[in-house]
Amino acid sequence: MIAGLCAAAAGAGQCADEERKTDTQLPEVVVRGEKTPMDRNLPAVSEGITAAEIAETVNTVNTEDAMKYLPSLHIRKRYIGDRNSIVASRSSGTQVSARALVYSDGLLLSNLLGNSFGFPPRWSLVSPEEIERIDVIYGPFSAAYPGNSMGTTIHMTTRLPETFEAHVRTQGFRQDFKLYGTDEVYGGSQISAVLGNRHDKLTWFAGVTHLDSRGQPMTFATSALSTTPVSGGETVVSGAHRDLDPNGSGRVIFGATGIDHTVQDNFKVRMTYDVTPALRASYLLGYWRNDSDVSVQSYLRDAAGNPVYSGNVDIDGYRYTLGASAFQPSKRVEEHWMHGFSLKSDTRGEWNFETAVTYFNFGKDEQRSPSTALPAADSGGAGRIALADGNGWRTFDLKADWRPGLDKGRHEAVFGYHYDRYTLDSRVFNTDNWLSGGLTTRVSAFAGNTETQALFIQDAWRFAPDWKLTLGGRYEIWSAFGGATSNATTTVYHNERTDDFFSPKAALNWQATPDWLLRASLGRAYRMPTVSELFQGTISAGAIVNNDPNLKPEKALSGELTAERSLGRGLLRLTLFQEDADDALYSQTNTTVFPTVTNIQNIDRVRTRGVEAAFRGKGVGVRGLDLSASITYADSEILKNDKFPASVGKRQPRVPDWRASAVATWHQDASLSYTLAARYSGRQYNTLDNTDSNPDTYGGTSRFFVADVRVNYKFARRFTASAGVDNLNNREYYAYHPYPQRTFHGEMKFDF
Repeated sequence: MIAGLCAAAAGAGQCADEERKTDTQLPEVVVRGEKTPMDRNLPAVSEGITAAEIAETVNTVNTEDAMKYLPSLHIRKRYIGDRNSIVASRSSGTQVSARALVYSDGLLLSNLLGNSFGFPPRWSLVSPEEIERIDVIYGPFSAAYPGNSMGTTIHMTTRLPETFEAHVRTQGFRQDFKLYGTDEVYGGSQISAVLGNRHDKLTWFAGVTHLDSRGQPMTFATSALSTTPVSGGETVVSGAHRDLDPNGSGRVIFGATGIDHTVQDNFKVRMTYDVTPALRASYLLGYWRNDSDVSVQSYLRDAAGNPVYSGNVDIDGYRYTLGASAFQPSKRVEEHWMHGFSLKSDTRGEWNFETAVTYFNFGKDEQRSPSTALPAADSGGAGRIALADGNGWRTFDLKADWRPGLDKGRHEAVFGYHYDRYTLDSRVFNTDNWLSGGLTTRVSAFAGNTETQALFIQDAWRFAPDWKLTLGGRYEIWSAFGGATSNATTTVYHNERTDDFFSPKAALNWQATPDWLLRASLGRAYRMPTVSELFQGTISAGAIVNNDPNLKPEKALSGELTAERSLGRGLLRLTLFQEDADDALYSQTNTTVFPTVTNIQNIDRVRTRGVEAAFRGKGVGVRGLDLSASITYADSEILKNDKFPASVGKRQPRVPDWRASAVATWHQDASLSYTLAARYSGRQYNTLDNTDSNPDTYGGTSRFFVADVRVNYKFARRFTASAGVDNLNNREYYAYHPYPQRTFHGEMKFDF
């Protein structure tokens, strides 16, 4: 298919002449009334959503909710307040977080310290009230972005006030959750406030958010069916549940774990100063704090009705052993800081430039867990303290644009420099009192750094009135150094590594008619191993992670063919895509053993190809009715994997065969709207060899169809009330963890 894309690129073309476009001609991004910050020469498919559309159509509590209906995009948010919301795209699943980039106003929010569920973007540094619009770019076709864009790139644009404005929003949410022996109500509330104003050359915008949420159980204490008869010394218990695990084998469920009560506070201020009419400086300060208290629920009861958490137990005449960590609570305190500075020109002339600096620091990150069993652990006792306060990253970007206009030439070029450095400093210590004690002896420590410097250039050449050829390249020098892995007594130091890569890009657009745009895009991308993949292992009571300092970089060759049709009040798009990934980096966890074992490895070749169709329109059929819908088919197959031959011919984990979404919003009048939305995900797998044949259970990865509703009513000039339901049909589904069941939302908003 890649060869076909190349052939198509030779005879089909890149985009329309911007200066020749009329109001009816097809734009190169998404049909919107608002101005998009995306490069008008963007050589890839993009989709977007505005603040008004988010408010009308989405039950938004956390920022990542806003993107849940965009084509081919899935964000694995397990519960309200989840800190591990990972982005999945048409060629990447939710186990490979480093295959996506997230920016806010040009500042990087992606946590590229690792490549798994534990390294999500820092969504909390943008509140829903700040958002002006969100744009999503598919694939690694722009030289302006690093190889992590091989999945998707998300740009969030926040607004700046022209006059004084204030907004306050209060929200409540609730779900009735039933699974195994758990039958509980989980929910919480959120309140947020933002203020902003413009004083001559100075503009400022500040916001605070307080979230208090209790999520449903994330994990369960389980065991394979025992074949060992009791010997007489076990505690006879009742209350255990039975079902089949993802591999179809029988198991026993002892109770629920990972019940997270999270209290999060976020403060952010953004200031801009117009140095000159054509030059603006911007500074951002973000602070986020999380207090997490993770509890457990044992289903097991002894003869007196007391909960049982550990020891040898008798279940129907067979012996089961519950270790001290089978029901393990934990407490975590996190305080993270972000600083961002940018300087951007808008001369409305030939030359413009932009520079951006980010610094993200894990100021405090401490997790405490007991090594003694409940109920004794409720009063303290020995345990462990995990510290991640040495982690962080810094980035620097400098970009220049040259756009002379057709009267002086047919080229528009962008070029620039990028620098990033990621630092890992993670330690685990013993403590005499897991609730309040200090550090004693070391258990493990992991440290290291990665650094990247890059130069890129991209030129859009209008070589004919309706044709545009975009060529670009990105040269990167990557190094890993300072790697060290320690156990209780010994430290092993890893060798320094340095590599360099060149990633060419090409796209050809042809504005065939005022209503038809055809585009072929091709791009090479390299995704270097993250510092955690290289240097951070884990040896704990519940998990073992084997890192590999010799991992190869992941290489992807991606291509797409796109046809877009303007429908006047809508846009219809069809895209064929393919990605060939060599040495794909993957973290595979064996959950059938305890402790679980995770191996980070290169997969020789993975191929993903498919087709995506998307539509959005205003006033479709009925006055006031807006519709958007998308459907994606992806065939993602492991073609070669010498380290695990049983996976060859199997599907890439967490990439479903089908994915679809649809949103219908009817505006009864200017103040009242109703939305019905739906999401579908087809068959997918959790393991490389696809042995998880029973997907609709804890530990599995389900097909799902869920419907959501929302009503938005502006009942006074400054007040808006909203109510909604997510998972209206109360579908029970899993992505290893159980997703939320039917959840009710209510909110009140004041705007001044």
